[in-house]
Amino acid sequence: MSIKQLAGGDERIVRRYEYEDRWVLAADVGVDDENLDVDVVGTTAIVVAETGGEISEAEFELPGTNATITTNNGVLTITVEQ
Repeated sequence: MSIKQLAGGDERIVRRYEYEDRWVLAADVGVDDENLDVDVVGTTAIVVAETGGEISEAEFELPGTNATITTNNGVLTITVEQ
């Protein structure tokens, strides 16, 4: 397993875990689940979050198209089976 961690300018943490059979991205987006929308188009995950009336969008390139997305208390998890 390998782990990579990134912190953006807003100090939100994104971790990427790479296993032999899957790849997992976990991001603390800091918004309620109902204010978070995630779509996958091909190998791109598009994340749209609404906070305080403002909408922000981020895109993540995924290593494949077989993605499962979950959210729980503001934490977004994207798992891609390889």
